[in-house]
Amino acid sequence: MTLTVLRQRFSHPEWLFEIKYDGFRGLALAHFRHRECELVSRTGHVYKRFAALNEEIAASLRVRSAVLDREIVGVDKQGKPQFCSLMFRHGPARFYASDVLELNGRDLRLLPAIKRKQVLRRLSSPGNPSLWYVDHFRGDGEELFRLACREDLEGIVGKWAQGPYNTQGLSSWIKLKNPQYSQLAGREELF
Repeated sequence: MTLTVLRQRFSHPEWLFEIKYDGFRGLALAHFRHRECELVSRTGHVYKRFAALNEEIAASLRVRSAVLDREIVGVDKQGKPQFCSLMFRHGPARFYASDVLELNGRDLRLLPAIKRKQVLRRLSSPGNPSLWYVDHFRGDGEELFRLACREDLEGIVGKWAQGPYNTQGLSSWIKLKNPQYSQLAGREELF
């Protein structure tokens, strides 16, 4: 799903809001089959440099197959996202899962986002250092955005609670970026 950037924060009871962790969203799909995990980009490229993370995710899932969506995040000792650490592999990487698209051969993309989040929560095991469930707040996007800015996080993601996972049409996901986010400084030179 693409993220549409909005400039105006909002709250609405029919929307789910999540913290936007600064990581590699371009390789945001974790494909789990036959007790093996592959991290795959949206263009189908399999990333091999996260072999340890693949193994840790595979060891933690107790299902036949699953496809999870979100991003790989590098974190510091306090668990705060650090993009440069991820880029140069200077610390642990984690997969932050916010959606499940397939489970045990069943396509879940047409289910409402809130139902997919419920399924994903049941898959996640608390305390797993490699696979993190991205929790959500229903309705209060403005307060979560204030918190994200105060904590110097990248921003928030909003999802229509009843929205399907639609990759062909209009996206029901939005992104509100923290305009003062400190880790954006000098990012262009990295690429």
